[in-house]
Amino acid sequence: MTGMTFIVKTITRLLIGIIFLFGVYITFYGHLTPGGGFAGGIMLACGFILLTLAFGKDLALGKLSDFWASLLDNLGAFTFWLVALLGYTAGYFFSNFIVKANPFGLFSSGTILINNLAIAIKVSASVFAVFLALTIYGRFVSGLTLSEEDE
Repeated sequence: MTGMTFIVKTITRLLIGIIFLFGVYITFYGHLTPGGGFAGGIMLACGFILLTLAFGKDLALGKLSDFWASLLDNLGAFTFWLVALLGYTAGYFFSNFIVKANPFGLFSSGTILINNLAIAIKVSASVFAVFLALTIYGRFVSGLTLSEEDE
C-alpha cells in the first residue's frame, strides 16, 4: 500500500478540490485582488504535491505525468511570449490589444487575464516537475552516485 495513513488520505480527499478551486480563483481574479498567475500556480502545484505525498507517486503521475508537466511548462511560456508578441499589432511589445470591458469584471483587464493563466500553467507545471525531479527521480540519481562511489 502506497502513500500515507487513512486519516491523511481522507483529509486530502476533502481538501484537494478546495485547494485546486482556490488556485484557479486566485489565477482568474488576480488582476482585481491580491494574487495572480504566480500565486495561483503555486497553489495548484501544492495540490499536486499533496496528492503525491498522500497517495504516492503512481496516483499523482497518473493525474499529471512528468511528460505533461514539461509540455504544460513550455505551453505556458509560449503563450506568455505569444501574447507579448501580439502586442505589436497594437503598436509595441506587450501592448494591451484586447478591448477592456466593464470595470472590476473578470474580463476588465484585457491581456492580463491571459498572462495570468499562462503564468499559472507554467509555474504549477514547473514547480511540480521540480518536486518530481528532487524527490522521485532524485533517489534514482543519488542511488547511482552512491553505488559509483562504492566501486
